[in-house]
Amino acid sequence: MIVAALALAGIFIGLYLTLYKLGIIGELTCSVGSCETVNTSKWAVFLGFPVAAWGVFFYVAVFVLALVGTSERFEHAKSVSLILALWSTVGLLFSAWLTYLELAVIQAICIWCVVSAVLVTAIFVLSLADLREKSSVSATG
Repeated sequence: MIVAALALAGIFIGLYLTLYKLGIIGELTCSVGSCETVNTSKWAVFLGFPVAAWGVFFYVAVFVLALVGTSERFEHAKSVSLILALWSTVGLLFSAWLTYLELAVIQAICIWCVVSAVLVTAIFVLSLADLREKSSVSATG
């Protein structure tokens, strides 16, 4: 459930940034950093879609996987934990790449992007811990 809650927070951040990128909201609230510089850079679009929209997709998938993993049918299933761990690895690597771009290429930081990176990292760590727990239970049980 913690992973689901973190994913829900990520969904809201991704939606906020996507709505800005699409011009639906006119201004980003950014207490630290230069969110507009990051979100108007050429790196804010990936394969024709806003990076933030890809984030929404990632977080929705995490949210669904986390909820499925808490259902009675799958609560002890290693497969859901493995998929979540693999998916969160993809998210972590993509987030690391975006953070590199912010620091080294764009030379600006978006606090919303930093919060998203922290969420992805926490999801990754928790999903690995869950996979390890399920693996040790299946090895002993």
